[in-house]
Parts: sequence; structure tokens; C-alpha cells
Amino acid sequence: MPITAQHVSETVNAYLDVHSDEKAEFATLFGLLDDGADIASRKEFRGHATAGAVLVNEHGHVLFIHHVALDKWLTPGGHLEPEDSTLSEAALRELTEETGIPTAAVTLAGTGPVHIDVHPIPENPAKGEPSHFHIDFRFLFRTTASELVTLQEEEVSGYTWRPVANIADDRLRTRVQALTA
Repeated sequence: MPITAQHVSETVNAYLDVHSDEKAEFATLFGLLDDGADIASRKEFRGHATAGAVLVNEHGHVLFIHHVALDKWLTPGGHLEPEDSTLSEAALRELTEETGIPTAAVTLAGTGPVHIDVHPIPENPAKGEPSHFHIDFRFLFRTTASELVTLQEEEVSGYTWRPVANIADDRLRTRVQALTA
């Protein structure tokens, strides 16, 4: 069953129970939900949800992949798919697709996202996509199988394990450091 607006709302509300100081940052998301937007669909060009995985290995390092299209080092993640039933499952699916690490070698840390980031995406005329927002639900995972990486070479051209301090987003880095210390 596809991810529903109710699941997204429940996930955001549980997140805000812990991080109430971030509520104003979700005005775009709440507006989309109030309008009945299907934010699980990447065809919703006002904004849609994405799911990301911050994978920490037994040495306390985070997995970064080199994203071909963006030419950037990022944590795994991407758009939701119709077969995804929860946001954390979508993050795990993206992690597995991009890195080849089997789901059995990965454990979700916590019950909800470690961070939710709302950010603008520029227009992409080549794909016929206008500028829009991504609401990125980032989940923390752990593994002891860091040697199992097999890249999806259509999208990913490299990987590296880096210290948590290499996470660029201050809020995400601080939270991951606190949960992995």
C-alpha cells in the first residue's frame, strides 16, 4: 500500500513532539497536506516527500555515495515509490538499491526520522520539471556489514565511509553525533 498523507502527517507530528522548535519550517508541507496534495508522488510539483538513509557502521562512520547526476557526495536516498508503505521503508529501499547492502544487514535506529529537511529543487527543463520542494525524511540506520557495498552504477559512481563530522547539515550532524556517541 502506498504511503498515505495520514502516515506523513503522523510522522511529522511525532517528529514535532520532540523537535517543536522546527514547526515553522514545515509551513510548505502543512500547506500541501491541507490542499490534499499527493506528496508521496514525484509528480506533485509544488513539493513532494523523499526519503534518505544515514547509515553508520561499527566504526562510527557514515556512508556517503557519489551521486552521478548531481556530482555530489551525499547519503543514500531518493523519491518514494508506490510499493513503499512507510517512509522508513522507502529510506531502507533507497539505501539497498543504491549501495547493494542487504536489508538484513541494516537496523533502523529509533522509530522516526532523525531529521526532516525541506529544501528547494531547481527547475530541470531536461526532465520537464519545474522548481519545487523536497521534504526529505532522513532516517538513521546502523550496520556491521560495511564491506557489503555494491554500487548501483547508473546513479552512483563511488562510496566512502567518513566520520560523522563530515555531515554538512549542522542539525543532522549534531543529532547523528548524539545518537552514535
